Amino acid sequence: MNNDVEHLKEMAKKIRKHVLTMFMEAGSGHPGGSLSVVEIITTLYFYKMRHNPNDTEWPDRDRFVLSKGHAAPTLYAALAESGYFQVEELRTLRKLGSRLQGHPDMTKLPGVEISTGSLGLGLSVAVGMALAGRLDARNYRVFVLLGDGETQEGQIWEAAMAASHYRLGNITAILDRNGLQLDGPTEKIMSIEPIAAKWQAFGWNVLEIDGYEIEEIMRALDEADNVSHKPTIIIAHDVKGRGVPFMEWNVDFHGKVPDKESLVTVLQKLG
Repeated sequence: MNNDVEHLKEMAKKIRKHVLTMFMEAGSGHPGGSLSVVEIITTLYFYKMRHNPNDTEWPDRDRFVLSKGHAAPTLYAALAESGYFQVEELRTLRKLGSRLQGHPDMTKLPGVEISTGSLGLGLSVAVGMALAGRLDARNYRVFVLLGDGETQEGQIWEAAMAASHYRLGNITAILDRNGLQLDGPTEKIMSIEPIAAKWQAFGWNVLEIDGYEIEEIMRALDEADNVSHKPTIIIAHDVKGRGVPFMEWNVDFHGKVPDKESLVTVLQKLG
């Protein structure tokens, strides 16, 4: 596992650099929540998930749903590094005619399982995918990445009830618990705590980790594989803007990109 961890750390660093470069080129987007999920998405795509960029319709591939669709740049970087399209295309983020839109579009970009952006929908889609897998006798798993502000939406909890009711052990949800949403702290806008107890009450297996520690992410994903009688949620305690000191814990950078000079300085420090 040590070799895996070091490889994943290097890949996460590369993904973070891609994300910052994309925002520098685009001049717009949602950097805070994209940076908080770098280690999670890196571990999913380069350690846990079964997927094949040369066969995007492989029936037994694992499915990934980016419910918090505004973190699309991190997904795009992982897809490019996985071989779904050329890395050079990342620089076209949010530009006219680009396949890399502000939110993922399944009709334009290979590797995107579902178009997302309207918050609250992703878990419902994941439930449908998991049920389809059971009906088709497939052994794929469905992973869905949620934002913590997103869990203020009622549809999330309807989907959570359904996943528990149907005993969908082939779903693993990951909650990006960075504590901030567009207008401020989640606990001031609409408190979601006690979040672990709520998911437990809805019949889910609940794991809590540091969302920046790759070893913890790996162990939690592996543990979820061994729970077959109920869905699992991994509550990943993260930092918005992770990896860029002046952006960390700063709600201003939820939907605002720093100036180009600042990003150049950060990229130089990242090597």
